[in-house]
Amino acid sequence: MAKIPLKKIDNYRWLIPREGRMRTEGLIYASERMLDDIREDQSILQVKNVATMPGIVGRSLAMPDIHWGYGFPIGGVAAFDEEEGVISPGGVGYDINCGVRLLRSNLGRREIEGRIEQLLDALFRNVPSGVGSHRRDLKLDKAQERKVLIKGAQWAVEQGFGKWEDLAHIEEGGCIKGADPDLVSQKALERGRAQLGTLGSGNHFVEIGFVEEIYDERIAEAFGLFRDQVVIIIHTGSRGLGHQVCDDFIKVMNKAVAKYGIELPDRQLCCAPIKSPEGRDYFAAMACAANYAFANRQMITHWVRESFEEVLKASQRTLGLELVYDVCHNIAKFELHKVNGKTKRLCVHRKGATRAFPAGHPDLPDDYRETGQPVLIPGDMGRYSYVLVGTEKAMEETFGSTCHGAGRVLSRHQAKKAAGGRSISDELRKRGIYIRAASRATMVEEVPEAYKDVADVVDVVHHAGLSKKVAKLKPMGVIKG
Repeated sequence: MAKIPLKKIDNYRWLIPREGRMRTEGLIYASERMLDDIREDQSILQVKNVATMPGIVGRSLAMPDIHWGYGFPIGGVAAFDEEEGVISPGGVGYDINCGVRLLRSNLGRREIEGRIEQLLDALFRNVPSGVGSHRRDLKLDKAQERKVLIKGAQWAVEQGFGKWEDLAHIEEGGCIKGADPDLVSQKALERGRAQLGTLGSGNHFVEIGFVEEIYDERIAEAFGLFRDQVVIIIHTGSRGLGHQVCDDFIKVMNKAVAKYGIELPDRQLCCAPIKSPEGRDYFAAMACAANYAFANRQMITHWVRESFEEVLKASQRTLGLELVYDVCHNIAKFELHKVNGKTKRLCVHRKGATRAFPAGHPDLPDDYRETGQPVLIPGDMGRYSYVLVGTEKAMEETFGSTCHGAGRVLSRHQAKKAAGGRSISDELRKRGIYIRAASRATMVEEVPEAYKDVADVVDVVHHAGLSKKVAKLKPMGVIKG
């Protein structure tokens, strides 16, 4: 296949010129060194293909953690006009509202260095993980599940999982409006009923780490972060329920493409007009899955707090395990953005991308109004993660979006071959990182070299001005699905 030409704008921006059926240009954020990896798959073609979709506003965008996905690339961002545009399951992904949240603490890392394995054992007991994981002590009935899908994290707090104050530090307050459980299939509901409060498999994790470096003292202080502080990252999504919602609506959208005469270069981009019955139904079902994911992370937060209390024999007040923020990675949302000087309501698809709103944005909680939104960028389990902050530049260029993580460079199959007969847990322990996993297969698939170095990804968005570095976090222990 011919190499798609890219025009260099600067050291961090690469333009895909408009041609053929493209309605707009494509734009990739990357360093020159990263382009070789990006060209290894078909993700650049996917950025180009997204640019052909009806009603797209601005450019078809890709973050530096871009890699091949279903229809849209993972790391892709695209906004569509509410009146003339489309909504696409491929622009959200299968793991609807896969996302990440960060808890800070009052603890210094020296206080827990000898207790990491005990903490991991408690977390592994209290937070079920692995393929098909479910809770024996919590199975929703149909009425409860409906409430979860409508209320999201609020339902979890109502049931005693966490605090009301947590909700202010969750994107959208932990609830996407417009959810309709009647549009979620029985198969999806059945898959979700036993899985709430579980981590799942793949790249999902709970990680205990510490703040290794501070880049911006003022903003770090506003986020409640300090050097050598113990922090916890929770990364998971909507489990089997979200996967089934996506699967169900891909079938619906394939029919809608023919019904509405939409021409697409790739059938995986299947979509429907936003205001069509199919488009409205998908959004309402997707919102249900997103709310399930918010509730899921909220419940896991509660069990993380309980695990620390159990092992360290300390009260919640002493531990101070407070929520810094919770962000979505895979979502389509209606937001107000300026287009050619006018404010328009757009449907912004972020697939493997993070919202990054700037200081002063009305959707931010009061305590972050002067700083901008916390942006959480997890890396692989062997290196580091980052806390960034949203910027005005992101609002101008990317509809308030930035990267979401390291981005894979090896498929799971390739990672298994690369890891061979190695003991990944022993390798990590030599780096001072302890791990618990539901299976050895997960550890092998998630071996650090399967991912880009997240520092390279973060440097691109930092220098491009899409979000600014605040702190670097170092792992001490991790539980994987």
